[in-house]
Amino acid sequence: MFTRVSTWTENLSEQAYAYLLLAPGFLILVLFAFWPLLSAVRMSFFEDVIAGSGRLGDFAGLTNYIQLLTNSNALAPAAFLDPSFQVPVLQQALFMTVLFAVLSVAGETILGFLYAMLMQGDYQGRKLVRLLIIIPWAIPIVIQGMIFFLMFRPGYGLLTEPLQNLGIFSSLPLNTTFDGFVIVTVADIWKTSAFMALLILAGLESINQDLYDVADVMGASRWQRFRYITFPLVFPALMVAILFRTLGALRVYGIIEATSVGCSTVPSMSCLVVQLMFGSASLYGSAAATSVLIAIVVGIFISIYLLFIRRSNQSLGFA
Repeated sequence: MFTRVSTWTENLSEQAYAYLLLAPGFLILVLFAFWPLLSAVRMSFFEDVIAGSGRLGDFAGLTNYIQLLTNSNALAPAAFLDPSFQVPVLQQALFMTVLFAVLSVAGETILGFLYAMLMQGDYQGRKLVRLLIIIPWAIPIVIQGMIFFLMFRPGYGLLTEPLQNLGIFSSLPLNTTFDGFVIVTVADIWKTSAFMALLILAGLESINQDLYDVADVMGASRWQRFRYITFPLVFPALMVAILFRTLGALRVYGIIEATSVGCSTVPSMSCLVVQLMFGSASLYGSAAATSVLIAIVVGIFISIYLLFIRRSNQSLGFA
């Protein structure tokens, strides 16, 4: 039997053999990614059912999308930035999500790069430093949320009163949009900077050390070594790390609930989906439409990002 399989694969062309090897992975991708997305797209074109046993009503076309974009769905969650309802809730959630993604990924990239260079150094106690850097990433998100909840809980939180006396936070930081947003962003940076550091460290470890020896002989400064050797050679790994974290940041939900800030205080796009589907009224059609819009936003970010990577690689001589 194995001889027959071997003979059959040998008769395949190189391209056909490559497709054969990719077939199992493609099948898994279809089952766990494309099929749920197509199901959400189909659900988004049907009316919400307020009462009754069915989850979806009649075919409604683009009605759910129009209601989300114009804030005309009376059962949608209340606005959080604009109490006058002049700005649709969807746009407010999109603004909050994109702002969170930009700030958190920027902070994680800078801190992760510093961590990676610290983890790469050759000094006594390096293993302990690596352990301390990785520990936050290993902590479950529920425990992480409890840590930040206890630090900022009104009344006896460790940082609540000092930050309030400095005029930075209010007396109820977990119930204020600005304060809650800062807490969630800092909590995310604290946890996932180690993930960025590990990916960047892999790029740093792949650099040929002989290049630094040549730079020392030629009298290059530390900044010149970083600018002309370290950064260009670690750039591909850095871009991969940023891509992964951007995708995660655009889907932010768990850390918002885990810190007890709550979606009503800092609602993201994912929070809006949960509120629509599991709120006072189960609006499955509107929730599906929101999830489709999230996929579109993520797709746009990925397209722009990949275009940026391609042009950057060309300018650095990688392509």
